[in-house]
Amino acid sequence: MAKVMIIGAGGVGGVVTHKCAQLGEVFTDIILASRTESKCIAIAKEIGGGKVRTAQVDADNVPELTALLKQEQPLLVINVALPYQDLSIMDACLEAGVHYMDTANYEPLDTAKFEYHWQWAYQEKFEKAGLMALLGCGFDPGTTNVFTAHMAKHHFDEIHELDIIDVNGGDHGYPFATNFNPEINIREVTAECRHWENGEFITTPAMSKKASFECPEEVGNYNIYRMYHEELESLSKHYPSLKRAQFWMSFSESYLTHLEVLGNVGMTGIEPVEFNGQQIVPIQFLRTLLPDPASLGPRTVGRTCIGCVVKGVKDGQEKIMYTYNICDHQECYKEVGSQAISYTTGVPAMIGAKMIVEGTWRKAGVFNVEQLDPDAFMADLNKYGLPWTEVELSDFAL
Repeated sequence: MAKVMIIGAGGVGGVVTHKCAQLGEVFTDIILASRTESKCIAIAKEIGGGKVRTAQVDADNVPELTALLKQEQPLLVINVALPYQDLSIMDACLEAGVHYMDTANYEPLDTAKFEYHWQWAYQEKFEKAGLMALLGCGFDPGTTNVFTAHMAKHHFDEIHELDIIDVNGGDHGYPFATNFNPEINIREVTAECRHWENGEFITTPAMSKKASFECPEEVGNYNIYRMYHEELESLSKHYPSLKRAQFWMSFSESYLTHLEVLGNVGMTGIEPVEFNGQQIVPIQFLRTLLPDPASLGPRTVGRTCIGCVVKGVKDGQEKIMYTYNICDHQECYKEVGSQAISYTTGVPAMIGAKMIVEGTWRKAGVFNVEQLDPDAFMADLNKYGLPWTEVELSDFAL
């Protein structure tokens, strides 16, 4: 049906490529590109059957990427590279006349800012070019936005409160490791918390609010911490009836202790320091010392539980709905050679790409996923590995 180019050969890139290759009738030609082509070649060999071609490209180099896109002429670029590269890839897509999608919003290298305004500013350019840019189509952001949109469409007249709860009940056996890119993960966790309340974002210190959450289906009870996540920005914009929106994530005491010590000695810093006559960024050096998230698959056991609790009104009555997915790390590894964190991001990226390729979600402009009809996406989650459950709750408080 269409040719696509996937940019990025990390853990998520591997999952996206595997899942696209499983749908040969939709993704008839797949090119996997990265700065390090050897990583692409390894993924292509895993998949086998000549289903994936590879290319070397520096996604920061707009002319180089534009030339590759013009040469290959894919319908769509699936960007699963670093968030720092979003704008350069969007620029290349505009130059080459290619649709664009990603799983995480743009983030400047020199400051930990998780905001959409840089990408929303491309609205007119993509609209005029007749191209689509689909932002944040992973799990959170992405599927959590779709869960919210689905509940808003089918269960509420108005939604008033939203709690997004991301629990990773997995154990990889390391004293300290991150489940996705260490640099992005640590910047995200150590950033100031912001949550939406009464028409504005309220700022509080990182990890300063803690709650206990009992996951369904015997996944377990976990400590969760309120933190900022980019979907709060788009969901509060697109659902003006929201009075409060919060994002919560689970962390073990061991993880938080390691992170505190690393922060205290300056290893999580993003400002360059001089060492032996060279400028190095501490967090980038730390990344080289930590286990590669793509290597965690064979040793990670347990399950993830990610979902949204929405409070609102239906026919004048207050109502609470909870939609969630539970994913098993080892089951993911058996299917695509990756743990559940990469899997839960990569599968929605493939589904978002499928929505664009098939024309279900193809529009001119820049869109967050909650602006689009959720029903086909929700059906495909059940079909392609991320089945969801929706339940009505009698009460809920964090």
